[in-house]
Amino acid sequence: MKLKYFSFLFLALCLFFSCQKNETSKTTIKQNLLVDLNKLSNEITQFQKLVDSNASPKEIVEQFKKSRLFYKKVEWAIEYFIPETARFMNGPALDEMELEENRSFEPHGFQVIEEIIYPEYKIEDKENVIRELNIFQSNIKQLKTTFEVITISDDYVLDAMEQNIFRVIALGITGFDSPILQSSISEAGESLLSISKPLEIINSDNKTLADLKKLIAEAQQYCKENNNFNAFDRAFFITEYLNPISKKIKTFQKEENIKNVKKTSPLKPEIETLFDKDAFDVNAFVLSKDYNYTIDKAKLGEKLFYDTSLSKNNDRSCASCHHPEKAFTDGLKTNVSLTGSNLARNTPTLTYASLQNAQFWDMRQLDLEKQSVDVIQNKEEMHGSMDAIHAKILLNKEYISLFKKAYPKTSKPEAWQIQNAIASYVRSLNAFDSRFDEYMRGNKNALNNQEIEGMNLFMGKAKCATCHFTPLFNGTVPPSYSKSEHEVIGTPQDASGKKLSVDQGRYLYNKMPQLVGAFKTPTVRNAAVTAPYMHNGVFKTLEEVVSFYNKGGGIGLGYEVENQTLPFDKLNLTVKEEKALVAFMKILTDKKYQ
Repeated sequence: MKLKYFSFLFLALCLFFSCQKNETSKTTIKQNLLVDLNKLSNEITQFQKLVDSNASPKEIVEQFKKSRLFYKKVEWAIEYFIPETARFMNGPALDEMELEENRSFEPHGFQVIEEIIYPEYKIEDKENVIRELNIFQSNIKQLKTTFEVITISDDYVLDAMEQNIFRVIALGITGFDSPILQSSISEAGESLLSISKPLEIINSDNKTLADLKKLIAEAQQYCKENNNFNAFDRAFFITEYLNPISKKIKTFQKEENIKNVKKTSPLKPEIETLFDKDAFDVNAFVLSKDYNYTIDKAKLGEKLFYDTSLSKNNDRSCASCHHPEKAFTDGLKTNVSLTGSNLARNTPTLTYASLQNAQFWDMRQLDLEKQSVDVIQNKEEMHGSMDAIHAKILLNKEYISLFKKAYPKTSKPEAWQIQNAIASYVRSLNAFDSRFDEYMRGNKNALNNQEIEGMNLFMGKAKCATCHFTPLFNGTVPPSYSKSEHEVIGTPQDASGKKLSVDQGRYLYNKMPQLVGAFKTPTVRNAAVTAPYMHNGVFKTLEEVVSFYNKGGGIGLGYEVENQTLPFDKLNLTVKEEKALVAFMKILTDKKYQ
């Protein structure tokens, strides 16, 4: 009896101390965050004093850099737990728009300050800088209040750390955070250093932790020794440091028996790196679980995709304009209507279209289901009727059998299932098997020196990856992938380049001045086989596209594009660099199109 009693007591004590340790670790991680936020606040206070005392522009810029380095220590937590505030602390210096309510908010934070103080700080800008710093301090107070009351459990910490690595890959080292000063490399190194302390608090004796800390220290040292933004070798840094660090974090999680966070996310919780073969979950972009992707739905959708009876005259299918051999484009400058006239826009690829939060160049539909109906019922494209198509399917034994297999819970085909099946087929078109993917998964022979140079340019000097985010290379913003971006780049009307395109893009549906000429940022994957390019098919080759960006977009060509979001300064790419950039984009091609 005593033995049972002491066994029970021992077990109870173990559970008590285990819970105490877990609670202590949560509290301590929180305490460390609050300490770091106080340090950040102190740096901003020092910044305010320098501006108030009319310090030299050099001193102000140096304090700005120092302040943002401190921000990088806590960015992993702010971005993960309070992203709404993070947007106004270190988000792009562009208006934040709520299109549903047709309103916008002016940007605030480091990137706004960066544009004011660099390359030349003037005394007349003092008031604006002080205003921004006061807002920043208010945001810090809000963060501290929020962190004091929320629970920061170990599973969320590990998830936040993984997302932090992905953020460094896709945003940190590309210049997204520092488009003008280009202090991104040192900041990326500082961001990595924030990983060790929370994991130490969880378990300082973990066997993987020592290796992880060593790897992080080496990565940070690499950033210190190679902090030239344009010359930085991102291909090497990702494959030799960031991917291994990401794997070590996952190993730590498994060793500590920390479960994955249950949430709907485009990134699958079990992945080790951002470049895993099956890293992305298309179901994160669907309306509800009833719409989730299955192989049977995709097979049914494929049959519907090639069925001309979906159009009014039974002579046009989805495949009529989305040719499989051209990565589901048509090779035309702009699409052709049922009557033979030219439509206004180029046919975009359907590959990777499922990994974005809006469809069509003007982003007028939010999902693939609505996209298919829009095209089918469009008088100029297919002029079909969903009711008529549904009626035909109910009389077709082969279709009824396929629908029953794809949707076993329903007794007969339903109208919404037609849309969902076609969308499911489109969701199957993400191969992630290009030579770029092979390289990022460890095959060092997959790319040659020119292609690696092109990758470094794409993610660096050429600034492509600040809009076409790695590894999707579209405008769906990592690491949460909760929204897809548009850009205003000032595309020419025709090949002569004499005037700006008259197409107003998103403005046609949301009458906001920031959206005039705004178009969705498409994927660059499979670009080698999806020519011509841009919303109006104005450029026939990738070389022409690169040349356009190298000149600074529409403003660089001399157009008046007041709301251009693309940097309008020349990129100053050499001929050799332009060729390397094109070479890189060509290796983003899926195997079936090579």
